[in-house]
Order: sequence, then C-alpha cells, then structure tokens
Amino acid sequence: MTDPGAGRAGEGPSSPAEVARWLIRNVVDCLPEGALERRLAQGRPLRVKLGIDPTAPDIHLGHTVVLLKLREFQDLGHTVVLIVGDYTARVGDPSGRSATRPMLSAGEIDANAETFRRQAFTVLDPDRTEVRNNSEWLDMPIEELFQLARGSTVAQLLERDDFTRRYAAGEPISILELLYPLLQGYDSVAVRADVELGGTEQKFNLLLARDIQQAYGLAPQAILTLPILPGIDGVQRMSKSLGNYVGVTEAPEEVFGKLMRVPDTAMGTYHELLLDTSLDPAQPAVEAKRSMARLLTSRLHGDAAAAAAERHFDRLHVQREVPDEVEEHRVAWGGTVHIPALLREAFGVSASEGRRLLAQGGVKLDGEPLAGGDLNVPADRLDGAVLQLGKRRFRRLRVAARSG
Repeated sequence: MTDPGAGRAGEGPSSPAEVARWLIRNVVDCLPEGALERRLAQGRPLRVKLGIDPTAPDIHLGHTVVLLKLREFQDLGHTVVLIVGDYTARVGDPSGRSATRPMLSAGEIDANAETFRRQAFTVLDPDRTEVRNNSEWLDMPIEELFQLARGSTVAQLLERDDFTRRYAAGEPISILELLYPLLQGYDSVAVRADVELGGTEQKFNLLLARDIQQAYGLAPQAILTLPILPGIDGVQRMSKSLGNYVGVTEAPEEVFGKLMRVPDTAMGTYHELLLDTSLDPAQPAVEAKRSMARLLTSRLHGDAAAAAAERHFDRLHVQREVPDEVEEHRVAWGGTVHIPALLREAFGVSASEGRRLLAQGGVKLDGEPLAGGDLNVPADRLDGAVLQLGKRRFRRLRVAARSG
C-alpha cells in the first residue's frame, strides 16, 4: 500500500488542504471545488462510499484503482462504506452502455456479491470497512419510491451522455434504467455519505446523488472520479468480457505473465494508477515491466509467490523450459491421434481453432512446433510428451495401454 503521509509537507498533523491535495493527486474530478477540504476540516472520520453492482463474480486490477484510493482514506482514519448493489444489479447500470444491460438472476447476483466482498479485502482494511447491501433500503414501499422519483425530471436524466446518444438514435431506454441513477443516489442518503468515489463514467450519477441528498435535508457529498485502467491490450478498458483483465485471485504465474504482456505505451498509466509512481524514462522498458509485474504479483500473493511466478515466467519465456508441474491428459490408444481433436479435448479449443493454431506454429510437442500439416500423429510419439498450446498452456500426454 502507498504511504498516506507521502507527499505532505511538515511535521505532525497536516492541514485539511494538504491532505486534500494528496488525496486528489491522481483523480480526474474532485467536485465541487473545495468540497473535500471542507469535509476534512470538520475533524471527524468521514464516511466514504463506493457502490458496486455484483454483475460479475471477480475483481480485476481495474477495480483496484478505486479500491486503492479508498484504502488511502482508511489509512487516514476514515470509514469506507462499501455498498453491494444487490438491488440495483437487478435494474442494471446504464452508465457507458449503448443498450439495455441483460438481467441477472437473484442467485447469480448473490453469488457474485459474496465473491466480491471476499476479494475486496485484498485491498481494503476490513476493520475500517462497513459493508452494506442496498436491498436494505431500496426494497421500499411504493410511496417512498414516488417521493424519490418526484425530485428529478426526465429532461435532467436525459442529459446523461449515454441516454442522449441512445435517445437520438431511437434506441430503447427502459423506465428502470431511468430510475437507476435515482436509486444509486438514494444509497448516499441511506448511508449518509460524506464522499463518494467512482469511475469517470459515474460522474453524472455521483453528482445527481448530491441533489438527492439535499432533497432529503442532508449535506451533499463531495465526489471523486478515478481514471479508467486500460486492459493488458493497452487499448480498451480492463474487462473480463474482453479477456484483457488481470484477476486479483488468479494464480501468481498468471498474474505475472499477463502483466508482462502490457504494451510499453500503457506502462506509465499502470505505474501511476497501481503503483503510485512515475515511470522512469531512463529504465529499459523490459526491466520496468518486470519490476511492475513483480510488485503487483507480490501485492496480491506475497513476495515468495511473486518470486516463484517470475521463475516460472523465465522457464517458459527465457529458458523455454516446461513448468515443474504439468497436468496430465489421457489419450485413447490408436494408431494415430488427430491433433485438432486432441487440442479440443485437452484445452477446450474448437477443431477449426486447433487447425489455425497449428498453421501458425502455436502448437508444440516437447518444445518443437508441429507443422500445419501435422494433423495426425502416431500415438506412440505422444506417450509422455508435453503438448504446448500458445505460451502458457501445457499438458503431459499419457496414452492408454493397448487392450489385449
């Protein structure tokens, strides 16, 4: 974790202005101007809110950008209120969407929520975290929903960029989606939030929550929006659905290996948002990337696991050796084995994908690439051999004994 005292001048307690400047050093927006400093000047632990809809089961490094900022507040003595949107997830956040989000079942939402709670504590301090489900207050009588809806207008909600685009294109916008920002704003009323954090795509929702708090007679929250972390492709935002993510509970060797794939163009952003440092332009790119991968793997799994993951990476990519432990795959006896079918059984890839990978040299047997024409291989050549798909997937083949 970063040092909450870093970058603050003077000895002893810092002024609210100094603390505020340190907290917002790497945020996109801190609104309204001076609001965070005024909250800090009250001299009491603040209630700092983050709402997450459990629409997916796992947290990736993109999520940790805002979690790390929350941890900075915790290290300064403030309380994080982590709202699990088990109720709003049934509506579906339209932020950044070009179409209505598919509905999840109650069982899927509950399972995802449990996973999210557990994984969030890889970053957050449990002792300074208050976890709440927004079904506690959003499962409200219809009269209370009418009161909430009465304070906002359709014109106000259509000011959102995503709604504006969809409305102009004649695309459907459900009434539930229009309600979503109001429900999220009411979360800030229910937990009496002093500060709310979110990604840049949440700016409209966070500001609307200020209006809703005022309508209920509460002092409006300050808001902080955080940058979006690009995925390991360096282009699109990190997302599990795009396959460009690093999960916080993935195996150490997977974390290290994925981070070594981050393009040089994204390294500055990764250093700033995940390591709270600036990329040293004098350091060779490969050394900076290796150091980043080591530090982030250690943060998630510990120093020993990070060191082992780095050795694993070197065996595969530098020394080009097979890992110490390789899962076995049983191959039925036969005169020849059809390799595309074997790839489907061993790795779950389609036969057409297997043929494509063969043609590209992406399939190896004991370290030697199989040619595109090697569709059928004698079974006796496979027994005990290591089949490799791509850079990190291995199976040790065991051919069943001939019957009779």
